[in-house]
Amino acid sequence: MPEIAKSVNDLFLNPRTYDPSHFDAETARLLRATIDYFEGVGKTELLRRDHNAVWVTDYLDFVKREKLFSTFLTRADYADGDDNRRWDTSRNAALSEIFGFYGLAYWYAEQVTILGLGPIWMSDNDEAKKKAAQQLADGGVMAFGLSERAHGADVYSTDMLLTPNEDGGFTANGTKYYIGNGNVAGMVSVFGRRTDIDGPEGYVFFVADSQRPDYHLIDNVTHGQMYVSTFALENYAVTEADILHTGPQAFAAALNTVNIGKFNLCSGSVGMVEHSFYEAITHAHNRILYGNPVTDFSHVRGNFVEAFARIAAMKLFSNRAIDYFRSASLEDRRYLLFNPMTKSKVTSEGEKVMTLLLDVVAAKGYEKYTYFHQANHYVGWLPRLEGTVHVNVSQILKFMPNYFF
Repeated sequence: MPEIAKSVNDLFLNPRTYDPSHFDAETARLLRATIDYFEGVGKTELLRRDHNAVWVTDYLDFVKREKLFSTFLTRADYADGDDNRRWDTSRNAALSEIFGFYGLAYWYAEQVTILGLGPIWMSDNDEAKKKAAQQLADGGVMAFGLSERAHGADVYSTDMLLTPNEDGGFTANGTKYYIGNGNVAGMVSVFGRRTDIDGPEGYVFFVADSQRPDYHLIDNVTHGQMYVSTFALENYAVTEADILHTGPQAFAAALNTVNIGKFNLCSGSVGMVEHSFYEAITHAHNRILYGNPVTDFSHVRGNFVEAFARIAAMKLFSNRAIDYFRSASLEDRRYLLFNPMTKSKVTSEGEKVMTLLLDVVAAKGYEKYTYFHQANHYVGWLPRLEGTVHVNVSQILKFMPNYFF
């Protein structure tokens, strides 16, 4: 199990004392550098950027400068022999927690890059994988073109249509909705279906380039730093070199990408409630009511104890789940139980923690000068981002009889 605390005082992420020395030297350096970057920007500026919906350009410049995504998200066999560049769930989770601690927009830019890479890394398209590795090395980000406005993430009902052409490729037409990083992604993994084949054999996963003229960026469907795009492909030429998966394998790639890529919902939620806990207890201790710090009141103390226990459980369960990902095989598929548990239950616990803390800080929780206000606004997104609670709970119920009986 990954080591996450030497004592109870180290259980929560503390920027001042954060010690990732249980990781290798380069991983520890980059985790620490990421904290130092956000601390250097400062809380006031981070909140200003959130309020003004400033796209995360400065942050992506840091990612490029430090080769952060390249180091953490490249497949080891496409890393040109660099041992530091590899996909490792434990350190990805640690990085995700840090991003959540400072702002959901930063977590989101990495999260959708992970999703965009899923179909690429799982494919047999060697050139696409080399291209992805190079784009990561150049500081690029990715996107995952699955969802559609009419169908959500229902992969059975995609309206992204691929018409075969005389060159052995396709012409793609259709619109995708709710696609993070769709404004800048160098490689967008897009799910569609052929017009000449019905049923599962007609599914196709292919790569699109957001900078091509036949890729039309329509808008950002949310107001915020995150660019959650709608885009349309209009007579977009898809060559054989762009194809990642066809037939049932394309369908499987969609499901597996969501299963694995959405795992970091839990660690993002943990980071958000940890930061909120610090703000809440600092405010409560410094606020004097009836001659006493608010933290002296028994009901307030009860809220903090419960919030602490829930955060500890969120973090311990999520870190235990990492083991099942790292040991997963065709014979050991326990991650299929722990994955939906983290996506649905850990993130739902994050909402409960925020409610407990909001009952303590009261009106302070709505002030625009607090991280708490931002976290309280976004924490409910995490249980509902693509892998919704009811979908994940149904996966849990489906898996449990086979697992336990």
